[in-house]
Amino acid sequence: MSVMPTGGDQPYLKHLNRSAILNLLRRTPGLSRADLALRTGLTKVTVGSLVGQLLAEGWLHEGDLQQGLVGRPGRQLRLNDSGPVLLGAEVGVLGVRAVACTLSGDILASAQHQVPTSTAQQAVETLAELLTTLRADPAVQGRLPLGLGVALPGPVDPSGERLLYAPNLGWEDVPFLDLLEPHLPPLPAGCTLDNEANAAAFGESYLRAGPEPELLAYISLGSGVGAGLIGRLGGSPDVLRGAHGLAGELGHTVAQPGGLYCHCGNRGCVETLLGGWAIRAALGLNVQEALDVALAPRLREAAVGVTLQRAGEALGLLLVNLHHTLNPSDIVIGGALTRLGGPLIDTALDFYAAHRRRPGSPPVRIEVRPDSLLLPARGAAAQVLARAIAASAPAVGAA
Repeated sequence: MSVMPTGGDQPYLKHLNRSAILNLLRRTPGLSRADLALRTGLTKVTVGSLVGQLLAEGWLHEGDLQQGLVGRPGRQLRLNDSGPVLLGAEVGVLGVRAVACTLSGDILASAQHQVPTSTAQQAVETLAELLTTLRADPAVQGRLPLGLGVALPGPVDPSGERLLYAPNLGWEDVPFLDLLEPHLPPLPAGCTLDNEANAAAFGESYLRAGPEPELLAYISLGSGVGAGLIGRLGGSPDVLRGAHGLAGELGHTVAQPGGLYCHCGNRGCVETLLGGWAIRAALGLNVQEALDVALAPRLREAAVGVTLQRAGEALGLLLVNLHHTLNPSDIVIGGALTRLGGPLIDTALDFYAAHRRRPGSPPVRIEVRPDSLLLPARGAAAQVLARAIAASAPAVGAA
């Protein structure tokens, strides 16, 4: 891959080359200087100089000699997982979660507050307390926080500073970043805001080993239903947002014209069949207990079977529509409702298998992630890393 642009001054070229080296080592850890020169088309002298700077700044770690190669072996280079940390958080309908990750995306520590979210100010104060707890954790203490990514339960404006609306919280036009910044320490890469499904989708693509998926869709099944879409824009994975940031709002597509009213004000939205709030309402459950726990002793009840069958078919319909409209290469299904298991997920996958068209191309790769509680927060942390690499931020050594 050549990283040389058709024009630009020397600082700009250096910026591009640093970013290219960091991205190569993010995707393929263990490369040597010679490998980097071969893959970027840069001279060995240029690569050696840039790698030296990145090592000195704390971005990279140099390890053992490569094994089993003909000729003089080089030392393996990787992102420095002993250096700075990435902070990520999710403000959800039923609580707030935060994580601290290495540059490779491994979670070092996590903290959560499992109480239904009320006001934006309360959420900000809770998040600030969780971040303080994280930074005091022995695995994190003394390490520089590179930046903070926050995932929110609704679309964010194009500037990345305001939450447009969160119907399941009753929030509208919230200047979340302005509320949050007084509670934050200085962060070299700053703070990012995004929709929780977008953040989770980004992390699932960006932190995945090997080649990036051509187009990945993450379906979030929680109190609401959403999706994040990640495709290659200009050669790098990025969120597909649409003209006004509303791409992926699958929970508010209409599946049942004239159906029940949704929190968004429309009728018959997918959320009225599949959302956690709708399932709870249909079965008379409160919000204090996890759905899988509450329903475990009731799975033989007819009302539970009918409700989950209907929800599973609604999810299957989403999968079919995604397959036919966007044709993603990968779909990841996450969120609390995945823990309902077969009554919901198997019904959805059976519906998808029965209704998708069967052209010569292989079916979409679908992965169900019942361990997805921290995926939005981890994905928000990954967005911090992408922002920092794109800016080629200097000096990220330990605080």
